[in-house]
Amino acid sequence: MEAREEIMDRIRAALKDAPAVPEVPRNYRRTADLGHDQVLEMLVDRLEDYKATVKQITSADLPSTVAGLLGDATSYVVPHGLPAEWLDHDSLREDDRRLTDAPGHRLTVEDLDGIAVVTSSAVSIAESGTIILDGSPTQGRRAISLVPDHHICVVPASTVVQLLPEALPRVDPTHPLTWISGPSATSDIELERVEGVHGPRNLDVVIVTDL
Repeated sequence: MEAREEIMDRIRAALKDAPAVPEVPRNYRRTADLGHDQVLEMLVDRLEDYKATVKQITSADLPSTVAGLLGDATSYVVPHGLPAEWLDHDSLREDDRRLTDAPGHRLTVEDLDGIAVVTSSAVSIAESGTIILDGSPTQGRRAISLVPDHHICVVPASTVVQLLPEALPRVDPTHPLTWISGPSATSDIELERVEGVHGPRNLDVVIVTDL
């Protein structure tokens, strides 16, 4: 305990004069200066630049779109709170390929490796092309969106904002947040692009204009 007490004494001594906390300037942009259609267009542009595939549809076309994107997937996982109507398609009803991850029935890394996943999203930031998942029932725990090789992410248009300061009040910072800007990719020391290192190699974003 002597080393610990010595460290604490040094901290107390350093803080003894109680220096004033400087005021942090807040002169950055906090509200959008674009219309909603322009914000959606910006998000699509950023995501496509990051090599994501983007589709804009209405909710009526969502089940067939998800079915088409799943294609020949041998299996796929959904979070337990994903709306059932999103999978209401002939090829997806009673689908023996489907796995559900839920509290009390969590899939292993081995179960998730190499498969597809379908989730919703909490909020998306157009300026940076970032989609945020917050671990709510429609999105599930972080593992199901990070381990699978193919992520199909549904983005309700009403959750898209232009700027980061607009997005932060919409999420709970105590929740496990996953920030996605395109498929997982990094570059090695020779700037060779490597995909799938920290998450799915393939990202399909489905923007639903009437949600």
